[in-house]
Amino acid sequence: MSGQPDPQPRPPHSNPVVTPAPASGGGELAPGPEIRFTEGLAGNGHPLPILALGAWFKHAACLLERDRARFGPNLGDLDNADACRGVEPAAEALLAQADGRVRAVAHDLHPDFHSTHVAAALAARLGVPAIGVQHHHAHVAAVLAEHARFDARPVLGLALDGVGLGTDGEAWGGELLWVAGAHFVRLGHLRPLRLPGGDRAAREPWRMAAALLHACGRGDEIAGRFATQPAAAMLGQVLARPALCPATSSLGRHFDAAAALLGLCDVMQTEAEAAIALEQLAARSTAPAVSPDDWRIAQVTATHGSADPSSEASPSIGALPPDVRLQLDLHPLLLRLADEPDAGRGAACFHATLAAALTEWVATARRLTGCDTVVLSGGCLHNRLLSAALHASLPALGCEVLGARRLSPGDAGLALGQAWVALHQLAAKET
Repeated sequence: MSGQPDPQPRPPHSNPVVTPAPASGGGELAPGPEIRFTEGLAGNGHPLPILALGAWFKHAACLLERDRARFGPNLGDLDNADACRGVEPAAEALLAQADGRVRAVAHDLHPDFHSTHVAAALAARLGVPAIGVQHHHAHVAAVLAEHARFDARPVLGLALDGVGLGTDGEAWGGELLWVAGAHFVRLGHLRPLRLPGGDRAAREPWRMAAALLHACGRGDEIAGRFATQPAAAMLGQVLARPALCPATSSLGRHFDAAAALLGLCDVMQTEAEAAIALEQLAARSTAPAVSPDDWRIAQVTATHGSADPSSEASPSIGALPPDVRLQLDLHPLLLRLADEPDAGRGAACFHATLAAALTEWVATARRLTGCDTVVLSGGCLHNRLLSAALHASLPALGCEVLGARRLSPGDAGLALGQAWVALHQLAAKET
């Protein structure tokens, strides 16, 4: 630990009790898990209850009350009519269980999600605020809530997933955040990769591999490497036009690029197929020694201080971290995989190097901020190799490490984090 005094006293808390939902009868979906906070939140003057409606993937709403958090059923991804039709009834079922009138309805920042539309309509009908919460802020907050951390002491958060809308309108997904209650600062992000074909690139890992090759000056290899893909011959021309290829900092897309560069998966038929194949092969293989030349951390000036608590903002507690942004560049690692003849060795190298790079990234941020608590969140933490490596390496830096325990680190638990952020935003307005 750093030995620095807390910016404010940490309220007492106890570990939450997570109970699974009972099975439902008939064709109905079972409600989600329930987390009980054994000491409750009532004595801390929190504005509760709060309803949160999650995002797009693995949708599950959450009701945060004074002594518990209740989840609705996991409706799956909101890419079909049946799932969308279930959002409002699931939210209404939670409202019917609320101990008193809800104080707000929280939702993802993305304006086009069906869950966002339902949240806005419910908030208007109930006469309460609809509070948009940045996706990765919510990921970090969900883990804090699961650990019954309802104070606003600053923490560092690694939010690693496929995609979430950032406050700048870009596709985020490899984020190093400084979080203090309703406020967060984007301390760092992965060096972006282009998404040739937009959303299609998230389903076709070969496109992410092509984006890496093009970014590293080896675009002339794309057509030959991926000759079975009809679009490969022209993709270099597409990548030369940034307007056709939005950027993303997503770690999930880095996993996809690695899998395609190693020849494991060009086009996915099932969710996370490429990342799963990469992890399974790495688990059976021996990694070479990690080389610090396989990543770079660049420090650039960044300006914090928006007045909107749902974005990067100046909190009323303590001081903001320094005006820097730490970009973690994994392009050298991916380029090494492009020349690796042994796929197993490459998969193991990717995992070991990624963990080492993320650890150095956090260590750099810790020196800049003095934060000793690190929160691990996002769907990439389903990867057991990565999760285990970080849980081993970060405590060696002197950090307290918090990760998802019973709830998913991914979007299925996101609504609890949205409610946590909304709780702090309401509390700040009432003081």
